[in-house]
Amino acid sequence: MTNYSEKLARSLEKMNAVQQDGIVRTEWLTRTHHERLIQAGFLQEIVRGWCYVTSPSAASGSTAWFGHYWSFVAQYLADRFGEDYCLNPEASLRLNTGAAVVPRQLIVLCRPSNNQVVNLPLGTSLFIYQEEAHRFPKTSEAFGGIRVMTLANALLRLPESFFQNAPQDAAVALQLVRDVTPLLRELLEEGRTTIAGRLAGAFRHIGDTVAADRILRSMKSAGHDVRENNPFQSPPPAPLLARATSPYVARLHALWASLREDVARAFSDAPVRPTDPAHFLTHLDEQYVQDAYHSLSIEGYRVSPELIEKIRQGEWNPETNTDDRQSRDALAARGYLEAFQAVRHSLESIFTTETYQDIAAILRIDHQDWYQALFAPSVRAGLLPAATLAGYRNGPVYIRGSRHGPLPAHALGDAMEALFDLISAEENAAVRAVLGHFLFVYIHPYADGNGRMARFLMNALFAGGGFPWTIVHLDSRSRYMTALEAASVEGDIKPFVLCIHEEMNRQSY
Repeated sequence: MTNYSEKLARSLEKMNAVQQDGIVRTEWLTRTHHERLIQAGFLQEIVRGWCYVTSPSAASGSTAWFGHYWSFVAQYLADRFGEDYCLNPEASLRLNTGAAVVPRQLIVLCRPSNNQVVNLPLGTSLFIYQEEAHRFPKTSEAFGGIRVMTLANALLRLPESFFQNAPQDAAVALQLVRDVTPLLRELLEEGRTTIAGRLAGAFRHIGDTVAADRILRSMKSAGHDVRENNPFQSPPPAPLLARATSPYVARLHALWASLREDVARAFSDAPVRPTDPAHFLTHLDEQYVQDAYHSLSIEGYRVSPELIEKIRQGEWNPETNTDDRQSRDALAARGYLEAFQAVRHSLESIFTTETYQDIAAILRIDHQDWYQALFAPSVRAGLLPAATLAGYRNGPVYIRGSRHGPLPAHALGDAMEALFDLISAEENAAVRAVLGHFLFVYIHPYADGNGRMARFLMNALFAGGGFPWTIVHLDSRSRYMTALEAASVEGDIKPFVLCIHEEMNRQSY
């Protein structure tokens, strides 16, 4: 007689065979398979007829849903409308500019549909809006399987309020426009003088006078009277260090420029660089056990100061002791020790440098060594494949409970180079450290270890600017994570700045 485990295994095999990017249509499974998988926690219902793949331990959490959100949207909309839909201008622009935050409500423009709200898990929804045929975009393009307006079409259809409510998104979009010809074609064909004046003012606001003047001259040549109007209410963004090679690079530059003043203001009493590096390193060694305990515990490892000290003293030996070799937590602690030693070696180099550009140059290279040290013990013990140490991830990753979608794997090389370019160009040491940490987590370049790596990077940059090594304590974990989420999703860095500033004041240097 077949037992329950065998039946569940068959259901899982069927689910894995039919799922598409983590999404399962109910009709693809028999009723028995579907109900068994729902009951066991391997499927979670989205809307009637649609489910996403999860696990019993995550069935009630947010990570699995947010991780499957865009895949569901692509498949659901294609099933209902084929290619006869597209996202509204605001959502189209955000996807075109590398913002993958899961929205509370996504507005979808369709021709053959009545207005409808589709409620989704965790307070998210789709608003299906029937657009008039003459206003429906003439062209659209697929972005991750979702129909969106082109960047030019989105810019032409943005309401003026978007430039005021989401100035960072608007500025990034404008900076990505290489040639205004597609914009001009529609402006001239339809005589859209108000929008022409708005776009001319917007381009001039971000410093692109060539694009602004070309729009005005072209409209005037066609006999249109255009009045330039700047739709922004925020100060002009800082110019890019170099022309952005991708929307993700442009967004990193925009984030740095828009957030840096809040950091600089909070750390206005900037110290001088330490005059006694030897004293700093000695004090750092004394802090190691507490630093390792709190940093590892924040990431969910069960470690104790006693275990950490045992590993530091060389009394833990996975080569000869089977229990030691199979301990995930102890391997993580051993990796933290090796990474900490690598960071300490980088600090010895940093304390001999002359400029903050030299510090950035050291960290641009050394951070890969830290990562390898962090996971080398698990590789040596056979718990991770050797390819783990290659470097940046080659697939997607999700942040537990976050609506923020980290950058896709293909964007990581350019994004990490841009991050260290920004660090190298920033004169304020506190800004380098705090935004270096935040943007590292925002990018999420590794499959694992991003939080530990971000805190290492922050502290190396703090040390190079004369600030103390700062431990984020376990009892601040909830506040710390919530602050990172606010910065990533809402663009509000102030809670994170306050959190780091107060953690710094909990210890003395």
